[in-house]
Amino acid sequence: MKVITASIENIEQIVPLFNAYRVFYKQASNLEAARKFLKERFTKQDSVIFLCLDASGKGLGFTQLYPSFSSVSMQRIYILNDLFVTSEARKQGVGEALMERAKKLAIKEGCRGITLETDTENPAQSLYKRLGWKNDVNVNHYTWEV
Repeated sequence: MKVITASIENIEQIVPLFNAYRVFYKQASNLEAARKFLKERFTKQDSVIFLCLDASGKGLGFTQLYPSFSSVSMQRIYILNDLFVTSEARKQGVGEALMERAKKLAIKEGCRGITLETDTENPAQSLYKRLGWKNDVNVNHYTWEV
């Protein structure tokens, strides 16, 4: 298994993973909309996608990070918005490899860190804790939606 920084050339490997990720979060399957969304991310260069591949080039999982900034620290941060591993590849170190690659990017770029939000029932929380991520209980997270 290897983790690469994905580019638009990898879109057909990512689309089914991204679609499955959305379905996991109870969204309707829509491969064409997923392809369009991902193509826009690559074209606008407004996210970083790491893709984990097996020896044959099949996608095992991905993570997508969006850059942001902390005004207080005056540093870049990344929002780890998406992390998905296929059911067949779970418990094989794919999620850990993707998260470690994201951490390397943040360190290389001198970022303040990476933040993520997850469902309170997400079983991946044990992975986050094992890798040194902390649940910030000192802040409230609010969302406004249209």
